[in-house]
Amino acid sequence: MAALKIAGDGNACKCLPFRYHRAMTPIILHTPEAEAHIYQHGAHVAHFQPRGQKPVLFMSAKSWFEPDKPIRGGVPICFPWFGPAKTPAHGLARLRDWKIEQTTVNSMLFSLALPPFEAKFNVVVGPALKMTFEVRNTGTQPEQFEEALHTYLSVGDIRQVTVTGLENTDYLDNLAGLSRKNQGPDPIRFTGETDRVYLDTRAACVVNDPVLNRRLIIEKKGSDDTVVWNPWIAKAKAMPDFGDDEWPYMLCIETANCKQHAVTLAPGATHRMQAVVRVEQ
Repeated sequence: MAALKIAGDGNACKCLPFRYHRAMTPIILHTPEAEAHIYQHGAHVAHFQPRGQKPVLFMSAKSWFEPDKPIRGGVPICFPWFGPAKTPAHGLARLRDWKIEQTTVNSMLFSLALPPFEAKFNVVVGPALKMTFEVRNTGTQPEQFEEALHTYLSVGDIRQVTVTGLENTDYLDNLAGLSRKNQGPDPIRFTGETDRVYLDTRAACVVNDPVLNRRLIIEKKGSDDTVVWNPWIAKAKAMPDFGDDEWPYMLCIETANCKQHAVTLAPGATHRMQAVVRVEQ
């Protein structure tokens, strides 16, 4: 079975093969400005490439494309919890097959019921990738959740990348028992495994990539945390769905609300979080 193709300019799309069941077949949005591949499994954006540019998102060649496992790379949706404290890690949303509510030539709207929550995820494909995650409390009591758009970015060499936008921002260091530290005035540079939750920030981040000669800009709304992650050598080797030598070519900049910024929703209330990813040469 070929992928479902939605072409806004009449051009043919390269289709990825059918994998196991329909939700593991990518839906391809093909517009004059860009192309994106999205799976129903996890409402997972796996590919985004503006015209004339290199792919923006990283996907592991070792990713499992199986109904009971998450996809490694792209933009996993972490919800209704974040991290490994509960099972499965990062919540249920990335393991479920989402319902397609609406499709246009450049957008898709998905929905997922996880009582007491109803989640919606809207993807708009243009010169930028715009992703909006919305959660409504359908219950009768206040409910709390965590969330993240766990965006894997493709970079030329993580050892040469810098990230600006989080200067002088406090963060929790997952490699030091969640101790609280401050970034200081300098950009983020990568010399080893990095796993940080930057706090109380709604700032845009800029990934400066001299190898690919581009900047990736990640803007956000409705998010008070930004997670920055690269597994480096040892953790990459420990992950069965991640290639041992892939770590230099990816960086996660995650739009999130987690830990002390977990969202509490009143009955009937809605929360919306948005991430926009774009490229500058």
